[in-house]
Amino acid sequence: MQTNLRGRDMITTQEWTREEIDTVMDVAMDLKRSRALGLPHAYLRDKVLAMLFFFSSTRTRSSFEAGMAQLGGHGMFLAHESTQISHGDTAKEIGEILGRYNDGIAIRHCDWGIGTQYLRWVAEASRSPVLNMQCETYHPFQILADLMTIKEKKGDLKGKTISVSWAYAASYQKPMSVPQSLILLMTRYGMNVRLVHPPEFQLMPHIVEQAAENARKHHGSFEIMDDFDAGMKDSDVIYAKSWGAMNTTTDNAEGAAIIDKYKDWITDERRMAMANEDAIYMHPLPADRNVEVTDGVIDGPQSVVFDQAENRLHAQKAVMALTMN
Repeated sequence: MQTNLRGRDMITTQEWTREEIDTVMDVAMDLKRSRALGLPHAYLRDKVLAMLFFFSSTRTRSSFEAGMAQLGGHGMFLAHESTQISHGDTAKEIGEILGRYNDGIAIRHCDWGIGTQYLRWVAEASRSPVLNMQCETYHPFQILADLMTIKEKKGDLKGKTISVSWAYAASYQKPMSVPQSLILLMTRYGMNVRLVHPPEFQLMPHIVEQAAENARKHHGSFEIMDDFDAGMKDSDVIYAKSWGAMNTTTDNAEGAAIIDKYKDWITDERRMAMANEDAIYMHPLPADRNVEVTDGVIDGPQSVVFDQAENRLHAQKAVMALTMN
C-alpha cells in the first residue's frame, strides 16, 4: 500500500503506478465495507471539493457530492454557466483561486480538443489536487469503478478476456474517454483486451499505442477487431457502448450519418450467448435502451451495471480520501 498520495492529481490512471491503483482499490473496498456496516468514516472533515461542470451529469455529480458528505466534507457544485469563465476567468485563474479556496478541484470538460488541456492548465496553477470527472480523452473514475467491479465479480483479472466494443446510439457523438481509459487500465492488469469497432471509430492513436505497450509489459494481450460477433465469443466481460467518430470527422451531421450505418451493433440476448456462460455485461450509463443494448440484457442476470454505478461512489471516495486529507 502506498501512503504518499496526498496532493496527487488524478487526470488519468496511466499516470499512477499499479501499486498506487491497488491502494485505491484496497481503500475503496474498506470504505464500501464501512458504508455497508454503517460505520462513520469522516476522513475529510471540513474539507471542500469544488466540482466544476462544463458537461451535464447524473452519476458523476451525485456520487462525488454524496461521497464528500460521507467523508465529512462538502462538495461545491459549479456549473460553468454560473461562473465568470465566459467573461474572462482563465484556466490559470480557476486553478489559482479555486485551489486556494478549496482542498480539491474536480472538473468535467468533454469538449473535443479542449477538455484535457483545460484540466492540465488548471492543475499547473492549483495548489490543491485536480480530479478529472471526465474529459474527451480520459474518464479515470469510471474506469476505477469498473476495475473494482470486475475484481469483485471475476477475481484475478490476469488471463480474463474483456470485449471493449462500440455500439450504436443515435443520441449524439459520445466521448471516447470510456473505451480509451478501459484499454489503458485493463491491459495493465494482464487481461486479454479486445477493442472492437467499425473502421470509422478509431480511438486516439497515442492511446492505442500505450495500451499495446501496457499489454506487452504486463503479459496480457491487446487486439483490435472490426467484427462485433467475433469480439463477443468466449469473452468474460462485455463492455459495449457508443462513442463518436471524432477521429474521422468532427462534423456532427457527418458523424451522425456514419453512426447510422451500424444500427445492427446492439448487445442483445443472441450476442450475449456468444460470450462465456458466466460473462458479465457492463455499461457506464446512461444507455440508449433497445438501441445500444436490449432491455433483456441490461436488466438481465448477467448485467452488473448498477453494482458498477455504485462503485463509482466508493472508488471516488478512496481517491479523495487519499489525495485531499
